[in-house]
Amino acid sequence: MPEEVQDFTKKTEVDIAYYVLQQKGATMYYKDLVLDVIEKKHKPVQSLSAAISEVYTLINMDSRFHYEGDGQWGLTEWNPPEVKRHTRSSSSSSSRTSAKASRRKEKLFESIQE
Repeated sequence: MPEEVQDFTKKTEVDIAYYVLQQKGATMYYKDLVLDVIEKKHKPVQSLSAAISEVYTLINMDSRFHYEGDGQWGLTEWNPPEVKRHTRSSSSSSSRTSAKASRRKEKLFESIQE
């Protein structure tokens, strides 16, 4: 699939990174992604390590990107939203804890009344 010609000079680094990942359709190793962004931006770089660090930080702070582990980054939209579920064990243990607290209060109350 030929890549369409775009002028990336006016786009931000994170917008370019988003475009790169969208075009690839798969996660990328952070250094490959960042180097691709720097190359597409045609931005003069005095220190490659500083440029990599700067772009990585921008990606890390942007909620459109999702860290997959092992240095791999993808897009948040590729992952289904997390569903929080209440498990029976946690709800039953909390009810046991509150039952113990109630019994303790009753015993304390009884001891005060004696």
